[in-house]
Amino acid sequence: MAPVPNDAQEPDDAPEGYVGLDADAAERRARERGWSTVRQLPPGAFITMEYLVGRINFEVEDGSVRRSWKG
Repeated sequence: MAPVPNDAQEPDDAPEGYVGLDADAAERRARERGWSTVRQLPPGAFITMEYLVGRINFEVEDGSVRRSWKG
């Protein structure tokens, strides 16, 4: 049987703080703050809804973050 993975921790970081930033700068900042996965999505994109600890999602339009959320 495979070992049980350790529970990942989410950074103590507010997703709202990324709204309005340049998408590339926001991704760099998120990775520096400890997010293991950064997902940039266009508005209206179809996405899976599973919650992944350590992932932050950015809805990006015209190169800027319009919306940001965990998971």
